Amino acid sequence: METLSQKLDKMLRENGRDFFTSRVPPWLYPNLREGIGKRLYQMEAFGRFDYFWKELNEPIGREPRQLLFHMATGSGKTMIMAGLMLYLYREGYRNFLFFVNSTNIIDKTRDNFLNPGCLKYLFGETIQLNGRLVRIREVENFQTSHPDDINLVFSTIQGLHVRLNQPRENSLTIEDFQKEKIVLISDEAHHINADTKKNINRLPVQNDFEQLNALEKEMVSWEQSVKKILHAHPDNILLDFTATIDMNNPLIRDKYAGKMLFDYSLKQFRRDGYSKEVKVLQSDLSPFERALQGVLLSQYRQKVFEKNGHFIKPVILFKNKTIKESQDFYREFISGINSLNAYALQKIKSARQGTELKSFFLFLEKEGISLQDLVLELREDFSPSRLMVVNSRQDSESKQLALNSLEDPDNPYRGIFAVDKLNEGWDVLNLFDIVRLYETRHNPGSKPAATTMSEAQLIGRGARYCPFHEAEGLPADKRKYDGEPGNELRIGEVLYYHSPTNPSYIRELNTVLVNIGIKPSHPSKKKKQAGGLKKSPEAKKEKNFVENGLMGRYPALKNFQPRIRARSSFSSEHQLMSPSMDKQEPEKTISLPLPAFGEPLIRKAMNRLPFYRFSNLKNFLPCLNRVSEFIHSRDYLGSFRVNITLPETMEEKDLNQDQKLEVLINFLGQLAAILSAEE
Repeated sequence: METLSQKLDKMLRENGRDFFTSRVPPWLYPNLREGIGKRLYQMEAFGRFDYFWKELNEPIGREPRQLLFHMATGSGKTMIMAGLMLYLYREGYRNFLFFVNSTNIIDKTRDNFLNPGCLKYLFGETIQLNGRLVRIREVENFQTSHPDDINLVFSTIQGLHVRLNQPRENSLTIEDFQKEKIVLISDEAHHINADTKKNINRLPVQNDFEQLNALEKEMVSWEQSVKKILHAHPDNILLDFTATIDMNNPLIRDKYAGKMLFDYSLKQFRRDGYSKEVKVLQSDLSPFERALQGVLLSQYRQKVFEKNGHFIKPVILFKNKTIKESQDFYREFISGINSLNAYALQKIKSARQGTELKSFFLFLEKEGISLQDLVLELREDFSPSRLMVVNSRQDSESKQLALNSLEDPDNPYRGIFAVDKLNEGWDVLNLFDIVRLYETRHNPGSKPAATTMSEAQLIGRGARYCPFHEAEGLPADKRKYDGEPGNELRIGEVLYYHSPTNPSYIRELNTVLVNIGIKPSHPSKKKKQAGGLKKSPEAKKEKNFVENGLMGRYPALKNFQPRIRARSSFSSEHQLMSPSMDKQEPEKTISLPLPAFGEPLIRKAMNRLPFYRFSNLKNFLPCLNRVSEFIHSRDYLGSFRVNITLPETMEEKDLNQDQKLEVLINFLGQLAAILSAEE
């Protein structure tokens, strides 16, 4: 049987996208905030609804209508809700119930729908429908609704469930939904599918009020409460919106077979350029040092934006595992920023040559900004007055409003400290760095851990593109520099996830990010053998051995030639204010075969990185027999050379064991990151 979505997709293929986008009513955009809702996929969503309403809206008995908009995080679901409210007002609807599982989302949506002073208010300065000015009013129940207005009730699904099953004076009752037709708008609708997943279907399809009342005592779930409301009037409509519906579940798939009107995946959202790219930055650093890397990248973005005339304030999320750890780290962060000095930044500058931080320090030199000036900036921009801890359930209303308006030019906050409070509904476009401050995985195993899934979804929310207009012909709300990695504004199109070096976790996270569409999948490395000739056992054995070596299994390593700067203990004298003061110390690069460092020192470096435990190496290299083979064989580390940058006055013999160990750890860390990402 052809599903609703398949039917509409087929029409799209046969007639082109204009078939739906051309159906957007001409009166719609003048009543929405100027400039919103005009992305092609948003116009398609409106057009699909118009087509359904006018061409497919045939009643099945007396069953009310239910439609699903499965749309990527950040694609504008709330704006689609606003447009459909206007559409259905013109079709005779006056009463609208918005419900979701989170109070935070309620507060944000209330502002989006009711507060013209809000930065993300969705409607025009005036709303004119059916020849009259229309107001949007919040009401407690529909007994007080006005026949010429859009009357809105906001509720959590939990609160709605309680109101229906424990009626109170002036509260919503089932009678509210029986007397007048109502539009139910369910945000994060995947939360009301618990009974479907359990294959529970207690309510009758037909609108039999006696049977409904007889079953009232059995109404113990959120999903059943929503069903009860929907079936209370034959003209009621339920519009479901979510980014995370589980269509792999056959029961969920059957439920929505005739109801999914629009399916716009996160993968397609990213391909269309409406998200940031995501990069994972691994480091074997202390939590504060890892956070400091995020701070430096954040400051880099701000300076690049300012230089190019864009006053965008980048925000960092510092994510911890427990509330106590988050509070403790908040204090550690303040202390660390206050005690920061130019010497500490110089150490970072010397040690982070393989990351985007190198570009930042080059930028500072080009712009004539000293490290001491940068220290003073960071102390000001990341002072306690610009940091927010949001772990308490008793957070003030003003803090919640500040959290939801981080893009506002008057909002001062640069750093947010949280555990898991910022889940669904946090809509912040100027989040560019997420710093993971803990190192453990929950429930490690072959299946991705729930925590990893949650972190991937958080990254998905952070990956929403932060729009800026740069040049004529370049869209403000899409990535512009995919093909220009050297463009300094590219840093404004990337979200960095800062994590401890943990290859198994990064591999798991990468898998989840690919599955949900945040990162592109890589084509399989396996190639079909040309021709039909069978290889001899000896040839197969040789082929398997080569393929299971590093170069065979990981083609990206053929170009792996990192240049690592050795920490120098050398100093040079210059006369004060002499011309030589302005000259950079000349440098040179030496190249050493990795085994030349000696097996004991290489083992010591490997012991510093959990990735190189032999049991883990076997997962990547099944033919490996022992650690010494890994170090010396040309199928493994023996084929690599290490390029080391030194001051011109320094020789190989001047490198001490600590410096060599630091070079090895840097080299092996970069190698582990490539192996994890390629797996």
